[in-house]
Amino acid sequence: MAGKRSSPTPSGNSGHAPDLELLGDTITLQPRGFEQDTPEDGDKEQNLVEHMARFRASPLEFLREVSLHVSGSGWRAYDNFIGQPIFYPGFSENMITNVLSTPILQKKITELAEKRIQVEESLGALNKDNKRYTEKRMQRKNVLEQGMQELSEKLVGDMICKMEGKPFIRGAYYMATQLLTRAYNQGIHVSSEEVLRLRKVAERAEKDKQSIIFLPCHRSHVDYVSLQIICYRLGLALPTVVAGDNLNFPVVGSFLQHAGAMWIRRSFGNDVLYTTIVQSYIDTLLQGGFNFECFIEGGRSRTGKLLPPKFGILNFILDSILSGRVEDMIICPVSTQYDKVIETEGYVGELLGIPKKKENLTDFLSASSVLSLKLGRVDVRFHEPWSLRQFIQEQKTRMIGVPKSPDLTSMDTPTIRHKLLRTMGYKVLSDINAVSVVMPTALIGTVLLTLRGRGVGMSELIRRVEWLSDRVRAKGGRVAHFGNSPIAVVIQRGLDVLGKELVSLVEGLPEPTYFAVDRFQLSFYRNMTIHLFISEALVSASMYIKIKRGGGPANQRILYEELRTQVLFLSQIFRGEFIYPTEGLAVNLDNTLRGLEADKIVDLERDNDGEITAIGLADAERRAGRENYDFYCFLIWPFVESFWLGAVALMGLTPALDYQGDGWLDVKKCQDSSQLLGKTLYHQGDLSYFEAVNKETLKNAWTRFEEEGILQIIKSRDDKIPPMARLAPEWTPARDAESGHLMPEGRLWNFIESIAQSRREGKNRRDGATVSTRVLRLTDTIGRKLFGKGGLEGVLSEEDGLLLKKKLRRRRKLQGTSALM
Repeated sequence: MAGKRSSPTPSGNSGHAPDLELLGDTITLQPRGFEQDTPEDGDKEQNLVEHMARFRASPLEFLREVSLHVSGSGWRAYDNFIGQPIFYPGFSENMITNVLSTPILQKKITELAEKRIQVEESLGALNKDNKRYTEKRMQRKNVLEQGMQELSEKLVGDMICKMEGKPFIRGAYYMATQLLTRAYNQGIHVSSEEVLRLRKVAERAEKDKQSIIFLPCHRSHVDYVSLQIICYRLGLALPTVVAGDNLNFPVVGSFLQHAGAMWIRRSFGNDVLYTTIVQSYIDTLLQGGFNFECFIEGGRSRTGKLLPPKFGILNFILDSILSGRVEDMIICPVSTQYDKVIETEGYVGELLGIPKKKENLTDFLSASSVLSLKLGRVDVRFHEPWSLRQFIQEQKTRMIGVPKSPDLTSMDTPTIRHKLLRTMGYKVLSDINAVSVVMPTALIGTVLLTLRGRGVGMSELIRRVEWLSDRVRAKGGRVAHFGNSPIAVVIQRGLDVLGKELVSLVEGLPEPTYFAVDRFQLSFYRNMTIHLFISEALVSASMYIKIKRGGGPANQRILYEELRTQVLFLSQIFRGEFIYPTEGLAVNLDNTLRGLEADKIVDLERDNDGEITAIGLADAERRAGRENYDFYCFLIWPFVESFWLGAVALMGLTPALDYQGDGWLDVKKCQDSSQLLGKTLYHQGDLSYFEAVNKETLKNAWTRFEEEGILQIIKSRDDKIPPMARLAPEWTPARDAESGHLMPEGRLWNFIESIAQSRREGKNRRDGATVSTRVLRLTDTIGRKLFGKGGLEGVLSEEDGLLLKKKLRRRRKLQGTSALM
């Protein structure tokens, strides 16, 4: 079906996009036929990849499909895609040549050779008094440069993607589609409106020889497979995908490299040559207008929500444009959502501290066991693409007040680049959240984990899913839709996908009653909705300071200033955990309170000027058993618990009275001890949520504690020395001079108490002495084991000490950022 690219025109009176037939490089308008199936807030959807023929069920149709792919018939030929040419003999050789010839790489090789010559001269290897000194020096430099040229050629050859054979890519597409549709039996769904927009942008980018930078979220290895399939199916040039070399194992690594993967190390260390090679390759791709893809979060999210942005590859992309080596590129944030993520069971083990297994072919092949499962569908959404150059110019005007101009070099300073990277990273995350679709499994998981009690009847489950769907839409979110299917049918499909391992049915009751079996794993799906309600959750958790007191309405009412203080505190400590609205604390807080008032969840008291003075629960919410208020609390309480746990564990890093070292401890051992403390507190009833011990959230807590200056962390230049951590001296708690016990007082203790105010009440929670005695004693017992016998191992080298001082100075310059909420 290679042919002309048709342009859609609106038809009818409806505001929805027309039905489309999306095949290869051709888009065909179809008569409106199923308009009534589209909800008011839904885009028209197209299932790009549906069930393909199976040999056992239909051998003739199966053989026909195979023959069409082998022969490259119709759209399968992939002949008229939009973008720069990537499939031709010699593509890889040309790319290697272009990368090796970049000026920045050649300049770096010359610099490194010169530095090595100077080192050898200082060691006496080259004698300046020798008559042939100049000649020998030049010969030695040539040898060094030639060696680095050869090394660079090998590194580039191992790194670059090698998409140079259409028969291979056609076969890879067919195989990937077969595997994906076996696991996700309802196919891949996209928005036809977004696809039309993306194709128009791609056509302009092709004309201007500009790259489209796809920046997807990352929840599964299926992410890059699904996006490659979509680009192939829509007739867009396949992007080069940044991939960690941990996936570059025999057989699979070569397959992925020829399907679009470029391999990079997980860590570059101080290897400036390798860093320059990566920059040179990215420059070459972007200068050539080749599409590019990397995951904004770096690794896969094990928790279900977006992770903070990683700036490594973004920094390379930014450097390309700030330096002037690349004129412009198009940024396209992408959201990929699943009814069920294949890897969630493995994620639970990793979050509980079980070491991640190294990828290998055996495990890869064993994953085929999931291919017989019915995991529902994949929904992929594309945010409206935007120009990176225009974004930088807008930030330039905002930061330094300079009107838009062609020159961007004034932005290339460390401070401004840091701000640009953060702003760009969080804008992409916000864009991804804006187009994300909430799947039925996420609705079910959220409802089950935000209700009091062990289980819920089907009628109540339906009511709360409908309520949550309405709230998602009211917040500007999108809910996956299934035509005219009744909500009960959609819920049953979601329950079937989740399976009995996550949600089980109690038999023999008058009404079907469901309960969460694996709350830890189910929290992955609940976390897919939390970004929509983070402002309401922060306000509700802050109100809990008074609500948990019980009594009448007057006793549970909180003053506006007290609420604002706690909201500010919580939003600060969670600013690396969640994506907040961008209007600022005062505006967001007032908007949230007015929204809760309109929903009849809170009652606001105002003064004569209309300013809010106090907040309490609305009478309607009290009559409803606080179910909506509790919903918002249940969303954020596990994170409050986790950060409280992380802070309590810091108390255990306090050295004993007779300790002789500097307090430096192995970071990994400290974090492992935090998890051990959490597991103990959970089983003893002092921690309400087992998911609070998950490794990723505790790591995020440690990052925030370091940013606040509570914790000091240093990574040695020596790779053999693990990262070390200690409490900042001004935050270190005191010990009783006679007993040596930790004292429940001081700056860190007050910080812990501020978090604890918004914790969910539970066993022993009302007795403050429980935490200040038994929990603190347990924390100290676990912490003491970290120091060993003498403690002299916790002393930094002089070099690392200087590195720490430099890091602390840089940290102080960056402190003072206001809360993002």
